[in-house]
Formats: sequence, C-alpha cells, structure tokens
Amino acid sequence: MSKALLNDSPAAGLQTDCEGSSRRRSWGLLVTAGVGGTLVALYAVATPFVTPALRKVCLPFVPATSTQIQNVLKMLENRSGSLVDIGSGDGRIVIAAAKKGFKAVGYELNPWLVWYSRYRAWRDGVHQNAKFYISDLWKVSFSHYMNVVVFGVPQMMPQLEKKLEEELECDTRIIACRFPFPSWIPDHTTGEGIDTVWAYDLKHSRGCERKNLEVTPETEF
Repeated sequence: MSKALLNDSPAAGLQTDCEGSSRRRSWGLLVTAGVGGTLVALYAVATPFVTPALRKVCLPFVPATSTQIQNVLKMLENRSGSLVDIGSGDGRIVIAAAKKGFKAVGYELNPWLVWYSRYRAWRDGVHQNAKFYISDLWKVSFSHYMNVVVFGVPQMMPQLEKKLEEELECDTRIIACRFPFPSWIPDHTTGEGIDTVWAYDLKHSRGCERKNLEVTPETEF
C-alpha cells in the first residue's frame, strides 16, 4: 500500500485530529497559566496600595515634592537627635534627613514602598542612617524620637495629635505637611498651598515651659 493511501485512511485522520486537539489543549493550558500568573502578580503588587484605602482612616501614598522636602529641612535647621517620618512612602524625607546627619527612620505600611526606600537609601549611601520598617503607625510608639515628620490626611490628624501628645517628650518638634493639626498652634510655618509645612514645638503645645516656671524653687537652709 502506498504512503499516500495510508495518509488518507480514517486511522491517519483520527491521529491527526488527536494531535491537533492535544496541541490546542497545550496552548490553552499555557495561556491559562500565563493569565493566572499575571493576575497573581498584579494582585501581589496592587494589594499593598489598595488595602490602606479599605481602612477606617486612609493614608494614601502621595510623593513629597522637592519644595516640601526643602521646607521640611528648613524646619529641621539647628535641630539634632533622632527623626521619624510617619507614613514614609518612598523614603524621600528620611533619606534627605539622613544626608543632613539625622538618624532617620521611616514607618510605612506598604511593603513595596519600604523595599524601594531601602534600595534608594543604599543607592544614595545613607543606609546606615536611614532605616525603614513595615508597620501600622497606630501600633508604633514614637516616644524616643526628637523630631517627627507627618504626611497625614484630615481624618487622622485629631487622633494622631492625641497619640503624639501622650507619647512624646517636651523637647520634641513635630512637622506636619499638607495638613495641620486641629488643636495645636504652630510655632513656625513655611511654604504655601500643598507645600505648606507647619512646625510644632511640643513644649509650647503642652505648656511645659509654663509648668517649669510655676515650680517653686527649693529653699536652702
């Protein structure tokens, strides 16, 4: 029997159909796996950005402008000691402060931004003085920081004001960007619009100086 007749036989046609069906199933599995892997990757990347928006108080990531950074640094002139940036985002404030000699720390809930901040600090050669941690700001005590920077939203400022007042020492300076605290009166203000920065010396807001003056000196015998 010739080769042509073999190819035209029903068995040969059935074999060809089976091979074609197998190839289609293989391609279908590959496409499904590719789409599934892409969706998983997108979910892993997007979740840290979307999850904060589902919280009662949303603290979205909005990068600091170069003017805001300069205004923050201006409020830190003649200051020293440790510094914390609450909601540090991509680490710009922490890195800028570290370059000025501060031991700076950033707390951020989004792990992707924390990892990126660590990379930027390493790239800029300040990773020894710039540390970043994945944490919810409401679960962290800021009691050992002398300088606090906050990029907040109006909904969180009253609660955060109370938390900081309870935790911080009298000689702490708190710097708020974009939105001021509701009750405290700022000691210094610079910038305008979204670049406005307010500085609060806690000793004035808490009345530490007044309390010190009211203490009666001990009488010497």
